Amino acid sequence: MKSQESAENYLETILMLSHSGGQVRSVDIANELAYSRPSISAAMKNLREKGYVEVAAGGSIQLTDKGREIAESMYERHTLISDWLIFLGVDKRTAISDACRMEHVISGQSFAAIKKHIETLETSV
Repeated sequence: MKSQESAENYLETILMLSHSGGQVRSVDIANELAYSRPSISAAMKNLREKGYVEVAAGGSIQLTDKGREIAESMYERHTLISDWLIFLGVDKRTAISDACRMEHVISGQSFAAIKKHIETLETSV
């Protein structure tokens, strides 16, 4: 479980970095997550072997379709849950921290129910 959560965090980070700056390199991921470069290299090798990322000759890292699907799912879960917690009155820092953990363990069914409930609230306002 912890390994899956770690992989999901790496993929989500690559997605977020690609949105803000184009090319993503190992050093960008290391800086964002405050991990050592050797740790990032090992993780990228693992993600590459699983078919989640591709590393170009110049070192830029890109998500495969499979990796992007997971990253976008985690990002959607993270943003929706953190925004929802903030709406409920949780301070931003705590909401973001809690959402980061919750996004990995919530079932698809529970997430869909929360998402539907929030969408219903938004359309009734």
